[in-house]
Parts: sequence; structure tokens; C-alpha cells
Amino acid sequence: MSIQWTRHPLPMSGSRHLPLMSVNNVKTAKHFHASFPHYATTPLAALSGLSRELGVRGIFVKDESYRFGLNAFKVLGGSYAIARYIANALHRDISDTGYPFLTSPMLKESFGQATFFTATDGNHGRGVAWTARQLGQKAVVYMPKGSSKTYFDNIVKEGATASVQDANYDECVRIAAREAAGTPHGVVIQDTAWDGYEEIPTWIMQGYGTMAAEAAEQLLALGVERPTHVFVQAGVGSLAAAVLGYFADLYPDHMPTAVILEASAANPLYRSAEAADGRCHFVQGDLQTIMAGLACGEPSPIAWDILKHQASFFVSCPDWVAAYGVRVLGAPVKGDPQVISGESGAVGVGLLMTVMRDARYEPLRKAIGLNGYSTVLLFSTEGDTNPENHRRILWEGAVPYGQE
Repeated sequence: MSIQWTRHPLPMSGSRHLPLMSVNNVKTAKHFHASFPHYATTPLAALSGLSRELGVRGIFVKDESYRFGLNAFKVLGGSYAIARYIANALHRDISDTGYPFLTSPMLKESFGQATFFTATDGNHGRGVAWTARQLGQKAVVYMPKGSSKTYFDNIVKEGATASVQDANYDECVRIAAREAAGTPHGVVIQDTAWDGYEEIPTWIMQGYGTMAAEAAEQLLALGVERPTHVFVQAGVGSLAAAVLGYFADLYPDHMPTAVILEASAANPLYRSAEAADGRCHFVQGDLQTIMAGLACGEPSPIAWDILKHQASFFVSCPDWVAAYGVRVLGAPVKGDPQVISGESGAVGVGLLMTVMRDARYEPLRKAIGLNGYSTVLLFSTEGDTNPENHRRILWEGAVPYGQE
């Protein structure tokens, strides 16, 4: 199976939801995250050796395997959304509703206990479960069929009630919403949106913005004013929209060339961009891919509203692209730091390697504008969250390059 790609279909202006990801909104979320004793800025790996080998100025990979000890970035969104929900319920400002208050006896006296429902392929559910446990709340997690036992066990270890459903991810979202609606003090914490459910997904996106803000600050500390290119992966699109929305406000006159990556088995954003009609198109079925975190067939309309105006390219990537990235990051060029990345986190590096080294994708490389002046920022959004798959790829060569 080959890589497919298309240019963005619409002008850069016109997004109704873009202001949600303003620098000030993200600053507020980052301040909240900094209130946690578990908080630390995750590393930005500078791959200087790989940059020289590929002939670009710089390659930087944000390594989220260190985030809050949970091996993935997702907790940034779930924790901020839960805090915003509680702050709103108590008529408090989020700036005064950090970790010390949320874990105090005062919270139970004034707020009581809620049950936070969510659907997940793994990392998001673990983040919600972890946050609920930290705050003395409850969590119920629904997982799609085929979910890894490791993901399931990690969620249960956080004290959540978890179950694997005979359904895909998108149907699990609907199950979570139904169950929450029928539960006293039940709340859905999901990063996709639908009619009547838009506020919480927005808060989750703003929470994701902490990662983008950290990366921008780290680049500046390294003498890089801004990246020329940003590669970011998408499931429902909320992470990608959060990153691009934040950068659109941070770099208003010099927005980086933005490349959105999806799994070929779950590529609704690519199909929506290819249709060029401005509408969001869905993908049905089981959505089987090693990129479990990207196995979503129904994009968030809020995310699509931002992405269709801010993204430069949409790329549909077969599984071998992600596996290639896992191997490159796990066995780096001499002198470069090793990044232990899961399949969903490594697809960006896999694509970058492919377009720079494989003559079949020279048209894509030229279209994106990758050359000796390019500084590329990528996000490894998870570590080896599925250790068995990770070892099969690294040790046994599973999903080889260019596999049909």
C-alpha cells in the first residue's frame, strides 16, 4: 500500500473556532498543568545527525513518553477538561482551581463526586482514569474491540471501570455518551465534538496546547525562532487542530507548513480534504491499524474547522510508515538521542524519512518544500504503550518498509 496525499483545499482564513487555541488560552492551560507535582516539560530531541543525513537544517521530536509518568500526551487534555468542568460547576476561575484545590478535602465538600465517562483506544482513557483517581473521582472507560490487554490493564490499575466493546472507537464514544446521560453526575470527557457537546472537547484541545507551547519555548532556547514545517498526526483531529491553532496565533505572519498524518485505514481528514467541498467525511468499519491512537473514523467538527483552513497537506499513511518511524527513532544515528516511540507517535518520522529517501515520493517532498533550509518539528505522542507490538517491530522487523 502506498502513501497518498493532497493539498489543503481552503484559504487560511475563515475558521470560526481558531480563537479557541489562542496563546492566552493555552497559557492558562499550561499554568494549570504546572500546578501538578508530576509536571515537568517533556524533552525535545534534537536529531542533528539525522538532519545531516537527510539534508535538512534541523529535526526536532517532542518526546511525550515522559508525560506525568503515563507514557503519552493524552493526560494533558483529559486533566484540563475535568478541572474546567469542576471549576465551572463551583463558579471558580480555572486559574484558582489547580492541583492543590482539586485534591483537597474542600473539593469533596463543595463538589462531591462525579463519574467521568470516556471512550478510548488506550492513552486517553488512562489519562482520564489517572486524573479521576488523583482527584478522588470515578472513571468509566469503554474500549473498542481488538484493544490491547496492556492498555486495558493500565486503565484498570488507575482504579477505573473498563470494558472492551464489540464495536469500533466511534461507536464506543456513543456508548459513553449514552451511559453518562443516564448516570447521576455523569460527565463525558471526549476530545471529539457533536451537536450539543462542544465545550469539553474545546477544553481538551486547549490542554493539548501545553505540549505545543513547550515545544515552541524549547525551540527558542535552542536558537530556532520557529519551525518551517510541522508534522502532526490525527485521529479525530483534536491534537492536530490544537497544535496548528496555537501556532497560527503564535506565528501569525509565518505559519509553518503543516502536514497532517493519518492511518490509511482511518483517514477521514484526508478524504475530507481530497473531496474539497469543505465538509467532513467519515470512514466506517473496524479501522484496523497498528496506529491504535489514530483509529478514528469520525473527525471532530471543531478540529476539522481549524484544520481545513490551517493545514497545508493531508497525508494517508500505511502501517509500514509508522513501523519505519519506530525503528528510526529506536535505533538513532550515532550521537542523536534515542526516542522510544509507539506506532501512533512515530508516523511523522517515518513519513519524513520516506519522502526524503524514497524517489517514489519526490513529488511529495517537493510539494511540501523540504530542503536544506527546513526545520521540522514532530510530535512523538506516546512511548511504547504497547510493548509487545513495539518489540515485534524493533526486534522482529514486523510490518517491513513498503509492505503491501
